[in-house]
Amino acid sequence: MSTVSRMPCVDALKAVACLLIVFHHLAFYGPMSDIAYPLMPTVIDLLYQYGRMAVQAFFVIAGFLLATKFAREGAATVSRPLNAIYQRYLRLVIPYLVALVFAIVCAALAREWVSNDSIPDAPSLMQLLPHIFLLQDLLDQDALSAGVWYVAIDFQLFALAALLLWLAGKIEARYPRLSVLGPLFITLLTLASLFVFNRNQGLDETALYFFGSYGLGALAYWTTRRRYGLAWLAVLCVVVLAALLVEFRGRILVAGCVMLLLGVARQSGALERWVMPGFLTYLGRISYSVFLIHFPLCMVVNAVFFHFFPQQPVANMIGMLIAVCVSIGGGALLFRWVENRPGSKKRLLAPTGFLVGGMIVAHQIT
Repeated sequence: MSTVSRMPCVDALKAVACLLIVFHHLAFYGPMSDIAYPLMPTVIDLLYQYGRMAVQAFFVIAGFLLATKFAREGAATVSRPLNAIYQRYLRLVIPYLVALVFAIVCAALAREWVSNDSIPDAPSLMQLLPHIFLLQDLLDQDALSAGVWYVAIDFQLFALAALLLWLAGKIEARYPRLSVLGPLFITLLTLASLFVFNRNQGLDETALYFFGSYGLGALAYWTTRRRYGLAWLAVLCVVVLAALLVEFRGRILVAGCVMLLLGVARQSGALERWVMPGFLTYLGRISYSVFLIHFPLCMVVNAVFFHFFPQQPVANMIGMLIAVCVSIGGGALLFRWVENRPGSKKRLLAPTGFLVGGMIVAHQIT
């Protein structure tokens, strides 16, 4: 397997965040964690309560990478925003839909062996359709797999940022002196999110709620590798601290720490030079596929261990570790066979196969 990475620090961060999310879902959704709880109550409680915050690292990194691609020096280069948004949709949705079909099948298998609220019911057509367009949360449809809300939010964040950068580019083309409009627009929306939108729980199905983390990533890129880069990074840290003083939120603290790490690494030049273990850089590359596929695989492992070891804490603790390994293996296969193999045929086959596969499984179950 290839472990060559242009930014090993970014891949290592994605790998660690990915593992924390897998462990969080194992702790959050039983029954293995419930049975193994007496052996490691503190660890499971911490993963249960705080593991989900690792998703903020992905938002910060996504904003950081957006800046590297579309506005390296701050000047926006998004000339065709709809095409950029469409390409992002394809990159996210093709492996996502494949993983959801697999999730429907795994949920059906798991229901044969264990009854648990974490296992989704067989889907209806009205539940399948919104998932294709990443609208399931906005339309109040139950998710077919844990964590798929992240995919919808990531797409919203990208679309919103791309449109802002495109608008900035159009204005800058007419008024060349306004050469910092892209970062300015991102900064203003980041501040609005940190101090207003992110404090409104009713907005947590929209990009506005999470744009603070996303924008911090982009701003960390723009403010570093230049004169007084560390001073500008310190200003961003002050903004984060001010947002936390207004209302403390652990997710914003995590986002601020990741922003600081990326900014210092870029300013010092260590972003590309840091040597990371090959496993971490590879896991970082396949982290999206692992994120997509881990929950259905964990459902099956949960069902198997509950069926054969319903009262053995040690066996279920081992089962949790096996579930993590299986998730990484499944993610590697999804990355190799789907995510890393773009092709025009899959653009039509993915949503069609998702609908057909989902309805076939649902029909056979009912």
